[in-house]
Amino acid sequence: MTAIERYATPKNLDEALGILQHGDVTILAGGTDLMPQTKAGRIAFKSTLMNIREVAGLKGVTLDGDSVRIGAATTITEILNDPLVKKYAPVLAEACDHFASDQIRNAGTIGGNIGNASPAGDTLVPLIVLDAVVELASRDGAANGSVATRRMPLAEFFTGPGKTKRAANELLTAVRIPLPRPGHVARFYKFGARPALDISTISIGIAGVKRDGALTDTRVAFGAVAATPVRAKQTEAALEGRRLDGDTIEAAANTARDEVTPIDDVRATAWYRKELIHNMTKRMLDHVAEA
Repeated sequence: MTAIERYATPKNLDEALGILQHGDVTILAGGTDLMPQTKAGRIAFKSTLMNIREVAGLKGVTLDGDSVRIGAATTITEILNDPLVKKYAPVLAEACDHFASDQIRNAGTIGGNIGNASPAGDTLVPLIVLDAVVELASRDGAANGSVATRRMPLAEFFTGPGKTKRAANELLTAVRIPLPRPGHVARFYKFGARPALDISTISIGIAGVKRDGALTDTRVAFGAVAATPVRAKQTEAALEGRRLDGDTIEAAANTARDEVTPIDDVRATAWYRKELIHNMTKRMLDHVAEA
């Protein structure tokens, strides 16, 4: 394990980005993923450990124009109980209710769950079907350079287990969720040995605008069935604009089963995951059709 030479607790974004600009920094927020992984030897601390919990502007949920903005250091418990999330993104609140234990929810952050980039991350699938966008900040080249911000769809952010498109000098500052259109529906399902205190065997998110018995602007995403959480575009195409009758639902469930590429591991075989995806996608679509 690399010895930590410096522990930093920046109070504002400019200070945090200045530390990142020097390089060789491990970012700490809640620590609920970082600490177990370092102890297991999967991650090594870098020379600077930067705790971002006190950085102004990284916590809280706000209405910002046509989006709900959730600061990266906002805890899972805070999101679960937030009235804006319950009103505009209830499927995210539902996923947070299945997230680990109360103790972990009280410390773990939305930014940490995104940055950890686990294929089974509990908030990632609902965020993807809500068309969430991540906000990344960095400082321009010079030491006193201005703060630059870029945004990226969350569905494009992950590159592999534990890997994202965040540059080393960037800080994930927020995730933004567009306000839902009239008629918008969204559902989330997580399967594991226990409802919350377990890593997902599979997870499913489905969203869209329901009108005249059909879904448009359809979004489907799956977790724990590939190297990253994935948006299932073939399954979306099987549903888009089609009336949610038995034939459409069965065809979409079959497409979903064929679209995923899971592996065998200690939690389930690939075959079992594919069957879960088929059966639970069908059940979820039945519920959407009846809603």
